[in-house]
Amino acid sequence: MRLAFFFLSLGVLVGCQSGGSSGAAPARAASPALASPVRMQNIIFFGNSLTAGYQLPASAAFPSLLQARIDSLQLPYKALNYGVSGETTAGGRQRVASVLARQPVDVFVLELGANDGLRGIPVRETTQNLQAIIDQVRLKYPRARIVLVGLEFPFDLSAFGGHKYGHYAAEFKALFRELADKNSLDFVPFLLQGVLGRRELNLPDGVHPNAEGQKILANNVWAVLSGVLGN
Repeated sequence: MRLAFFFLSLGVLVGCQSGGSSGAAPARAASPALASPVRMQNIIFFGNSLTAGYQLPASAAFPSLLQARIDSLQLPYKALNYGVSGETTAGGRQRVASVLARQPVDVFVLELGANDGLRGIPVRETTQNLQAIIDQVRLKYPRARIVLVGLEFPFDLSAFGGHKYGHYAAEFKALFRELADKNSLDFVPFLLQGVLGRRELNLPDGVHPNAEGQKILANNVWAVLSGVLGN
């Protein structure tokens, strides 16, 4: 009888200890080591030489400068630079499908049009090409946020014969705002704000920003992009 009572008491004690350990299980399940990792999201910078960082190291182009800022804030975004020097909106329209097929797109920063302006391409044609790019992004990635980057004249056109565009300049400037409003896009009003016409911030050609100028471009884009990224 004494042995039976001893084993019965031992069983009750073990049962109480087991009950205590089961209560701690939820804390272990919620530990950071077992939490699902945050997916890195892609920001596509799709543009021309202004995005590519013409004649500068890749690290000096404004998308790379923005990546450094994103990293400093520990935001889960990766900046991918798809800038191509000399590209027009027509070239971008042909190229965008291949870029969209390479990786998921969460944010798409569209910076094209400067080379159209320098060549005097009709504003209607530039507008149609930009709209086609926007449509392709939305068709493949409906949830992606699109940031449209605006441009203005006059550029410093001394290297291009000093052409004056007059009415064309006003139409060119307006097309970006109109596209942004029509498509409900996040909008950077003027990429070259604070850089255009300042010799110390541009390369000798007077058109392309130097490393210091690219820092200002990064600030101009970040003023809008930071809100898109939720910072």
